[in-house]
Amino acid sequence: MKHTKESAQLLKAEQEKKKGRAWAGSLIILGGTGLLLLLMAFSITKGAAEIPLSVIGDVLFRFDSMNTQHLIIVDFRLPRVIASAMVGAAFAVAGAIMQGITRNPLADSGLLGLNAGAGFALSLCFAFFPGMGYMQVIFFSFLGAALGAALVNGIASMRRGGATPMRLVLAGAAVSALLIALSQGIALYFEVAQDIMFWTVGGVAGSNWVQIKIMTPWILGALLGAMILSRSISLLSLGEEVAKGLGLNTLTISLLCSLIVVILAGASVAVVGAVGFVGLIIPHIVRYLVGVDYRWIIPSSAVMGALLMVLADLGARRLNPPFETPVGALIAVVGVPFFLYLARRQKRAL
Repeated sequence: MKHTKESAQLLKAEQEKKKGRAWAGSLIILGGTGLLLLLMAFSITKGAAEIPLSVIGDVLFRFDSMNTQHLIIVDFRLPRVIASAMVGAAFAVAGAIMQGITRNPLADSGLLGLNAGAGFALSLCFAFFPGMGYMQVIFFSFLGAALGAALVNGIASMRRGGATPMRLVLAGAAVSALLIALSQGIALYFEVAQDIMFWTVGGVAGSNWVQIKIMTPWILGALLGAMILSRSISLLSLGEEVAKGLGLNTLTISLLCSLIVVILAGASVAVVGAVGFVGLIIPHIVRYLVGVDYRWIIPSSAVMGALLMVLADLGARRLNPPFETPVGALIAVVGVPFFLYLARRQKRAL
């Protein structure tokens, strides 16, 4: 009788915990989306030229092509904040998926070579195909991200014991350093350093409507794919053997997830360059708030990643006006200590 009562209490506590996680997830998605829209509107008004918030309404409903403030918003500020939100969501979801399918808490597109691989592909494009269209540039960025991921996983798996979290990070650091050095060497030799400077420092200052038009279907499609696979990612995060025991085709799901990560990272790097740590920080915060169910983690990560990137871009403009601080550097100020904390917890995996 006592055992039955204790079981009932444990079951009730677990149900309440699930309700609390669901409530937290709903709050992040709904409340975070509202906060994101407000932050984007506020960010549009800030910059070298201060613009009243009321002008945004005029732009939406009474656009005047002869009004300088309207043109600044439409041609520069609006594409910039939209790109920030989309790229932040993409990096965060890519990191969440990587951490889920590999069970590696240190997984991030920047740390595991994807960003450096995409940047290497971009340097080749600027050096050998200077007139290439943006659609082709994104395609090469996908290939570069896939190359970086393949090199890191291959090197990390060479030793006995396989690709442990710390081995992946060490391999990622080595491969990233190599690919970045090659990118810079190509840029200097072929005199295209100015063209890839945006990738080196990371930022959204050069974002435009052409880039957004091309990257939007890729990123939104990949985010939708991540949502569809979210339940399968939750099973994979429990371990491959457990997932197989529950009837999951682990190879197919892993390949699909890897493809989604490559698309998200490749498209993002092609727009904003080498911005790291978003995919490392956000998923950990989200898991703490909503639990381990990826049906909540994926959308919550997208919202919080977008918030972080828009906030970082706003900080980049406001920290030292009229000059801009690289967005990648601002996020790294938070990301590096967070990485060191996680690495300390994973030191036994070496």
